[in-house]
Amino acid sequence: MADIAKIKLQYFRSVICTPVKHKLVVKGLGFTRLNQIVEREDTPSIRGMVAKVPHLVRVVN
Repeated sequence: MADIAKIKLQYFRSVICTPVKHKLVVKGLGFTRLNQIVEREDTPSIRGMVAKVPHLVRVVN
């Protein structure tokens, strides 16, 4: 069984006054609250979602 790489993401800025597409990306990443940290698989699709909203979400070490 291979270990799947994980990345931790933090939702640090509100989606108020952002386009609907940005709100959907944040919701798709699994965020429900501000300053929430979630752990996701490190896949190209997740990296692409993070790249779309770098002003709202950051990668935590």
